[in-house]
Amino acid sequence: MSARTVKRAARLPRAQRIEEILDAAREVFCERGYEDTAVAEIAARIGVVEGTIFKYFENKRELLLKVLGNWYDELFGDYSQDLRGINGAKNRFRYLIWRHLSALHDYPALCRLIFSEVRSRPDYLQSELHAMNRSYTSLLIEVVEEGARNGEFRNNLPLPLIRDLVYGCAEHHAWRFLYGTQQLDPECIADQMTAVLCDGIADQRTNETLTQQAERLATIADRLEKSVDRKTRVRTRR
Repeated sequence: MSARTVKRAARLPRAQRIEEILDAAREVFCERGYEDTAVAEIAARIGVVEGTIFKYFENKRELLLKVLGNWYDELFGDYSQDLRGINGAKNRFRYLIWRHLSALHDYPALCRLIFSEVRSRPDYLQSELHAMNRSYTSLLIEVVEEGARNGEFRNNLPLPLIRDLVYGCAEHHAWRFLYGTQQLDPECIADQMTAVLCDGIADQRTNETLTQQAERLATIADRLEKSVDRKTRVRTRR
């Protein structure tokens, strides 16, 4: 690499240089995994020396965490806005399941990094990524609470358990896909999970009320039909 190349690269504004480093790091981490990624290769991707990377990041792990944090922001930042355009707690519930499965499907390498290099470490619960994940999964809890308020779901549901059932099930089901041994259909699995889980948390009183209403309407319709038949017969006789 020529001195001229290094000089030109060094003139980039700080924010632009950091963005460039993170883009290159994301590519290399996804291609090689964390252990097999060399900071020197990340530097080579953007035409700088390895020392340039360490001007902005203390070490390779800090770089990884920043890459994953940016991905969280990019992927989940518009969830709240998207949810506002969806009517009904069950539809919103299904949407959140589908989005999570779609993330697993579309970004398997980044998901593997999250599982193997972040969640498995003892410091995860105190990390920024854990806080971001809690904020993300809290959207599901809010949807279930909304469903309980409007009568779609039962009251007094164990909200942390519902959250764990949804995300644990989705990630367990996707595990073989992430490691290349099975396909994953986010649409199909989202439909199946929504059907199974929402049947379990639905407000049964609402279902009974709807059934009773349907039966009452059927009875009224039957009586009207019989009344019309009687009147028709009387007129025919006259």
